[in-house]
Amino acid sequence: MVLLSWTSVWLCLLPLVAPLSVPSSTSIGGDLTLLYYDDLNVFNASQHKSVLLVSPQTQSNAVAACEALGETLLPVNETFFTTELIPLLQYQVYEGAYGEDQLYWVASAGDTCQAVNDFGAVSAVSCDGELPALCSQSAGYGASAEPSTLLTVYANDLEITGFRDQRSFRFEGIPYADQPERFTYPTAWTGSTTLNATEYGSICVQANGDYVSGSEDCLFLNIYTPYIPLNGATATTEQLKPVLFWIHGGAFTGGAGSEYDGGSMVSRGDVVVVTINYRLSTLGFLALEDGVTNGNFGLADQIAALNWVREYISAFGGDVNRITIFGQSAGAASVRALLGSPQAIGKYAAALPMSNLAGSDYATTYSLYYTIPEEVSTVVEPILEETGCDLADALECLRAYNAYELVNLETVARFIVVDGTIITHTELILNGTAPIANVHTMMGYMRDDGAAFIGYPTTDNLTQALQNQYLPTSVVGNPLFTPPTGPNATLDVFNVTARVATDMEFRCLDQATAYSAIQHDLFESVWFYQFNRSYQPTSFDPNYPVCDAPIDATHPYGDPSQEYFKCHSGEVSYVFGTLSQPYRDDEDLPFTQLMCDAWTSFARTYNPNPDPAYLAARWYNSTAAHLAQQSPWLPVTSETLATTPLRTLQYQSFMTAFAEQEQCDYVGYPLNYFG
Repeated sequence: MVLLSWTSVWLCLLPLVAPLSVPSSTSIGGDLTLLYYDDLNVFNASQHKSVLLVSPQTQSNAVAACEALGETLLPVNETFFTTELIPLLQYQVYEGAYGEDQLYWVASAGDTCQAVNDFGAVSAVSCDGELPALCSQSAGYGASAEPSTLLTVYANDLEITGFRDQRSFRFEGIPYADQPERFTYPTAWTGSTTLNATEYGSICVQANGDYVSGSEDCLFLNIYTPYIPLNGATATTEQLKPVLFWIHGGAFTGGAGSEYDGGSMVSRGDVVVVTINYRLSTLGFLALEDGVTNGNFGLADQIAALNWVREYISAFGGDVNRITIFGQSAGAASVRALLGSPQAIGKYAAALPMSNLAGSDYATTYSLYYTIPEEVSTVVEPILEETGCDLADALECLRAYNAYELVNLETVARFIVVDGTIITHTELILNGTAPIANVHTMMGYMRDDGAAFIGYPTTDNLTQALQNQYLPTSVVGNPLFTPPTGPNATLDVFNVTARVATDMEFRCLDQATAYSAIQHDLFESVWFYQFNRSYQPTSFDPNYPVCDAPIDATHPYGDPSQEYFKCHSGEVSYVFGTLSQPYRDDEDLPFTQLMCDAWTSFARTYNPNPDPAYLAARWYNSTAAHLAQQSPWLPVTSETLATTPLRTLQYQSFMTAFAEQEQCDYVGYPLNYFG
């Protein structure tokens, strides 16, 4: 008995309005674009509508194309046509897809064919000729895959079926590599060429406290895109979209690409977003002195995913020549490592590390890498002792060891090492004496990044508190580190310990990185920031409530205008445009618009200042008005280096000198630290 495939089963259940088979750009006879006016307000998203734009064809073919998508030609709706539809179509003019006098097929009035212009005016037109078509788009905000929302993309040898929601086309859980044997390097996917990409693949094995989850079969990526070309191989640079390639953080021991939804970046910023999984903990970073098990398996996974994207992303509307790799925390450390990796250089056009760790204590190994012998003595030997494995047969023994127990040991391997192939130096060489990716860069940190990596004081004695966190006690009594004198003595102490930790683990060497990049002309461009507004995710809120805006009677969710610590990870939801916590004031929403617009502008143009004409065409009036009131974000150059290299990102952003530089000099991390 022959079993029906999953698509066949779904197709048997489709309503009459649904397509008879899963559509593709080929079957509808043209490029397919999803248009959605995204103001990033998740609380009123259901009030907005998206539409599907199909490239020019006859009216009868347009009707058939919409029906193949399970939709109809867009019904005339005066309110929608004279509001949100206008910027959706005027943006087509801005980007050069269509001219100012272009008409678009919409639903007919009886036997009379109708079209709409980019001002929302509907007119009767001849049914002859070819016009681009607007189809209805019935998939909801954040909706899961349904039979009527499926879409297949033919990408070289692959047939990949994803779906659409209100904001984007989504392809979830695409395997980019075969499941590797434990402690071996990834190889390109050789499994089925017909892929169901309608739900996320498994996360990689990881521990969260005493809870472990995931699978060793976890090398999946996810694609969010606004545009599916008829033929990616022949699509022009003007048609294809820039690609943001996200590498998640999580200390190299946790996290997954599926935790970051790229839909808002896609719909708001007209980019393609790719998020990936990579192997974690000992499964991803074990290194042995056997000449074969050289570690960095997680980094190798990232490069394998990047290679997959370079091969296939044009079929999903992405421009292989405009890939920006970006990541936060351990993801930023990954970006930094890839900037110096011979296996990655040349495979991306821009890099955006957010909150890279460097310097002292916990932060050291994210930017200063172990040699393999150092990893063996520091990490592997304790792992072998805890597992009962011997060094002589370590590889065989650890391959047989339970994966969940392995990542939940007291000691795990989570360190980048010098393997001689992926990583060839103990750090990113910033003095011009070793190869480095000559790409556009944007980098920065949270104002109080280090506050998440130290404990809250149990004493009001500053010296003791510094000792408890392995921070230098020499700062005691130094006027550069004067504690505040508030009513809470332990909070006053924490102000100093958090400040020192931020300087020594984030701020100083990130600023030194930008400085050396300019001194040695390493990158195409450098943009540098300090985030001074945050919204701490509920899933990561260390030392609660210091990272949260203070609550008062008029601000039940916190008052961001008051002082609080701007902690690690507090920028991520702003950047992705996914802020779903209650708005604390009337600036939270416009600020996430500003940040999402800046990040996606950098992906499009390598400049975080959005083009005013772009903002006008898309009716992003809040961002446009706000940016017009403040000075532009300046790049770090030899001219600005000594005066205004730093963009302080808050609702009223401004340019200033590098922060805390006297403090950085005092703790031994001057601007010329890297040479």
